[in-house]
Amino acid sequence: MIAKLSGRLDETGLDWAVIDVGGVGYLVHCSARTLTALGEKGEACTVYTDLQVSENDMRLIGFASGGERDWFRMLTLVQGVGSKVALAILSALSTEELQRACANGDAKQVARANGVGPKLAARIVNELKDKAGGLPSAPSAGGTMISPAGGSSADAVSALENLGFKPAIAAEAVAHAQAELGSEAGLNDLVRMALKKASS
Repeated sequence: MIAKLSGRLDETGLDWAVIDVGGVGYLVHCSARTLTALGEKGEACTVYTDLQVSENDMRLIGFASGGERDWFRMLTLVQGVGSKVALAILSALSTEELQRACANGDAKQVARANGVGPKLAARIVNELKDKAGGLPSAPSAGGTMISPAGGSSADAVSALENLGFKPAIAAEAVAHAQAELGSEAGLNDLVRMALKKASS
């Protein structure tokens, strides 16, 4: 599976971009926020990707961060949320805003996205409310880490929760551990460091 593309931004459209990687152009469907984050045509860029496969289609979905990709995957597990609706939500809300809306049960915030009615918004926040603390989010405006980004972070948060730590404490501990160890840190190292942070 293609997990990440690093190359140059070749072309963009309303909800897609073409990333030139070594002369091969990859068409990736993106949220409006990701398209903005990619920069100008011809500039170097990196997108985290998720490959969506259906009976008649195969498409790459692109994200500006691993955290945004994790939220996309979680959103599409909710009944009635396909890739287009998930991207619409991520266009309307940052991962931090989405995390806060789910944690607080704020369906009105989620309903701001195109194609999301009140019933679907309520289902999304209800199903994701308990999971919001374990999903990556961008740092808040004040610079406080709400939850970490990266492939192993959600698993590390889940591990700490299973050990009895509250979601917010687990997420903050993993965020600090990831900041110290770097984005490539393995799950075991993250959990060990986060345990020290959470217990201190």
